[in-house]
Amino acid sequence: MSTEKPNPLPIVTAPSGWLRWFPGLLMLKNYQLAWLPKDIIAGLVLTTMLVPVGIAYAEASGVPGIYGLYATIVPLLAYALFGPSRILVLGPDSSLAALILAVVLPLSGGDPLRAVTLASMMAVVAGLVCILAGLLRLGFITELLSKPIRYGYMNGIALTVLISQLPKLFGISIDSQGPGRDLWQLGEALLAGAANSYSFAVGGACLALILLLKRFKQLPTILIAVVLATLAVGLFDLASQGVKILGELPQGLPAFALPWLSGVDLAAVVLGGVAVALVSFADTSVLSRTYAARTGSHVDPNQEMVGLGAANLIGGFFQGFPISSSSSRTPVAEAAGSQTQLTGVVGALAVAALLMVAPNLLQNLPTSALAAVVIAAAIGLFKFADQ
Repeated sequence: MSTEKPNPLPIVTAPSGWLRWFPGLLMLKNYQLAWLPKDIIAGLVLTTMLVPVGIAYAEASGVPGIYGLYATIVPLLAYALFGPSRILVLGPDSSLAALILAVVLPLSGGDPLRAVTLASMMAVVAGLVCILAGLLRLGFITELLSKPIRYGYMNGIALTVLISQLPKLFGISIDSQGPGRDLWQLGEALLAGAANSYSFAVGGACLALILLLKRFKQLPTILIAVVLATLAVGLFDLASQGVKILGELPQGLPAFALPWLSGVDLAAVVLGGVAVALVSFADTSVLSRTYAARTGSHVDPNQEMVGLGAANLIGGFFQGFPISSSSSRTPVAEAAGSQTQLTGVVGALAVAALLMVAPNLLQNLPTSALAAVVIAAAIGLFKFADQ
């Protein structure tokens, strides 16, 4: 696992005119060839996270799992063009699932297609709100967040993410009710002997390998660990021993669709979209500023609003639903050596390729190995003072 900071970009004069709205094009102008292998490897590692997390958060939001992948592919490509952060990863997020579900569930009537359309309508609203806020230059609000607040927020995220992955490491399923209760449920399950020793062996070995090899910064440690874990499950048929695996993926790519339903409560959709915009930008702004400090770069908060809005707006027209920055995927990308937004582009294209030509490639990927990857990344996320 590589924990080195991305190299500082060459200093360039702030662009004027239309180019300033496309940070991705500026990134390409200053791209260094030495970054390419790191971005590609980090993108492939990220793919192993994007697929299961996207599916899980889609189902938690009340839409079929494949739409979580649609809400991953298009927004990542959009943010790579419009987003100012070097390594921030956008996609379906747990912080938005309850807000989306609260609108989709009562208005869809149990029809999954209506649920998708409603969620896409919310994404369009959220996107427009964020873009408007960026154009009105309201990003200064994020400058009011002090370092202690950002450190506390990131450490809280790290602890929450770490706790959320522990049950998966032991092969235990629990109903998440918050970090404290999750730990209590996990303790009870462990005392009751509910842990799967094979899952823990695979996940524990994966975690140990990542932590032991993190000093070798040139090695794609996370990718190596994930590949070995997947091969072990397939060769020894560990799925028959109760090791949970990703399983077969659905097929198909997102298509352009106008998100509109007549005869629905538009007020509820609009209010839900505005709420999503507020929550997603609050999360994104803190993560963006934190990673900007870690990578020695600068992020324009107004452009961050525009980038987040564009990702939601364009995603909404391609069967996606509201997305935000990811507190679990971004640290994985960073730990895997991500240098620029090309990591997200590689991840998006890899997910699309999986859906088209190799839906069974990750079939034997154990969830305990994924948990190990996230736990290792969360450990590296803790920060208590400037370094």
